[in-house]
Amino acid sequence: MVSNPVIKPKVATPALILTSAGVALCAVFVLQNLTVSWPPDAVQMFGWAAVLPSVLIVSIIWLIRTHRRRNWLADAKARWSHFEEAKRAHRTTAEITVLSIDALEPTGAWITIIWNRFGHLQRAWMEALEEPIWVGSVLLISPDPSQVTPGAPWPATYYVQASNFLAWAPDNETLSGPIVGPHSKSMSFK
Repeated sequence: MVSNPVIKPKVATPALILTSAGVALCAVFVLQNLTVSWPPDAVQMFGWAAVLPSVLIVSIIWLIRTHRRRNWLADAKARWSHFEEAKRAHRTTAEITVLSIDALEPTGAWITIIWNRFGHLQRAWMEALEEPIWVGSVLLISPDPSQVTPGAPWPATYYVQASNFLAWAPDNETLSGPIVGPHSKSMSFK
């Protein structure tokens, strides 16, 4: 299963914390018994043989999750750098956040967006892109002046052409916490 790259991976979960605490208590208990009665008997050796792999497994899980989060933060920072470079390179841009992916079709997808600058919630059709776009993505687009003009009402449906797509990055809120959205589908069309 492919995970949503917009959502920051969690390091500590309640289950991992409780498991780590239980394994740590068992390790302390076994070490205490070993120091009190040396040389160890068969029961103490069996206890140590059972606790040592558990300590290693829990430690490896913590290391993997920490590494995954560090990589995610580095990737998010790189995406935002690319996002800002694209913003500077193009004259007129707009930022929209994907709130939900309502329907996937071979040529694109129906999505719900919010225009970040205006706070306007709108349904949109997005043409198929080369890379997947997820719920919680902030998209940098060149707005189509025939659809959105100052002083005119918002169109019922906004059409995002693939040629107007410039860059994407995870929502700023996901940098500090998980995004809450009704869907977690990917828009991947290749």
